[in-house]
Amino acid sequence: MPKTKDRTYSDAEIQDKLRDLPGWRLDAGTIRRTYETDGWPTTLMLANAIGFVAEAADHHPDLAVSWGRLTVSTSTHSAGGVTDKDFELARRIEAAALWRPAGGALEGTKKAFVRSGTTP
Repeated sequence: MPKTKDRTYSDAEIQDKLRDLPGWRLDAGTIRRTYETDGWPTTLMLANAIGFVAEAADHHPDLAVSWGRLTVSTSTHSAGGVTDKDFELARRIEAAALWRPAGGALEGTKKAFVRSGTTP
């Protein structure tokens, strides 16, 4: 049985759904997010974490990696736009990138580490 095409969202629908994903924006037919880090090693660790999540999901974003910054862009190429897969992947990436211990035995890093980013 052939696979059905994923539903794509209009720009207005995407903007509405992005209200639940602060920092993510619509850009050139993708949803995009920039993270700032404290340097090259952390940027590479973040790229690897996103790579792990994406491979597990079998849905692969584009990554732009530079010193202290990583930009993630995702759309569903096979559907020709942004689908539920992209929003779910964005949520998973956000959870992995910005997770910090909330108490308990894990204290968390004292470094600046990964920040949500400030670029539009």
